[in-house]
Amino acid sequence: MPPELALTRELTLIYTSILGLFIGSFLNVCIYRLPTEGMSVSSPKRSHCPKCNHAIRWYENLPVVSWLLVLRGRCAGCKGWIPIRYPLVELLTGLLFLATAYATPTGAYGLLGVRLLVIAGLIVATFVDFDCFEIPDEVSIGGMVLAPIFAFLIPELPAETWVTLEMMEAGEITRAGSVVGCFAGMLVGGGILWGVGKLGSIAFGKDAMGFGDVKLLAAGGGFIGPGGVLVALMLASLIASVAGIGNIARFYFLIRHRDRVRKRNRSAKRAIATARIAGAYVPFGPYLAIGVGIILLSWNDVKLWILSGYGV
Repeated sequence: MPPELALTRELTLIYTSILGLFIGSFLNVCIYRLPTEGMSVSSPKRSHCPKCNHAIRWYENLPVVSWLLVLRGRCAGCKGWIPIRYPLVELLTGLLFLATAYATPTGAYGLLGVRLLVIAGLIVATFVDFDCFEIPDEVSIGGMVLAPIFAFLIPELPAETWVTLEMMEAGEITRAGSVVGCFAGMLVGGGILWGVGKLGSIAFGKDAMGFGDVKLLAAGGGFIGPGGVLVALMLASLIASVAGIGNIARFYFLIRHRDRVRKRNRSAKRAIATARIAGAYVPFGPYLAIGVGIILLSWNDVKLWILSGYGV
């Protein structure tokens, strides 16, 4: 881009965060429609209230502002409550777009655009998985299709991938090296999670890993490379473990409270056993998304953190 058309870092951060708010509004549409049978992102053309079919007018669809000030959390038609998730997704997207712009070198608009697209896909995958325990193929398979294309067009995308670095020529990242690093990341990401699922199935006699998770990590690996995707999986597993323990604790206290209200004499041991069963059903996709997102934006920092832990 010509220097006279380049934005300053401050303007890039401001414009990207504002863009994120509006993209977040669109992501809400994707989150609701993609898992809904008979609907798509483009059909119906106008958003509407699922309860009364009131068509959403433009001033009712302004990110965050409409929910807070115009609608005050209620549908303009039936006055039913609009879930707070809608403005939260918009705010989250704006903040993550801001973080993405901050982590991307100023002026690298191609790299920034691809990273923003990946972050948007991870947000959709996260909330759909929380809602429906599934990950849309539009995100996972779409990511696997787009990753090698972007790796070819923007070689610096997997610049820190060891495969890509090994194939450098005269100190320059080649398109071939970038694409090879992309496919290596997809193979490692999808392969290792598929292998873990197979071993879990043999050990426990039931499916231990959803294939949607396999496809999501394969897609993520295409953007962060084989080394990055392994660390992303490690981070996802660690965060998911902490969240799982927290979820079991939440169910335990809910069970104990219900027992007190009903004057039921259940032992703490039985309450813990029940809480473990109820709290075990936690989707893994959101934590994979967090791991991939961290590596996508902070791979160098994570590498330094890992190396420092080994005293290197």
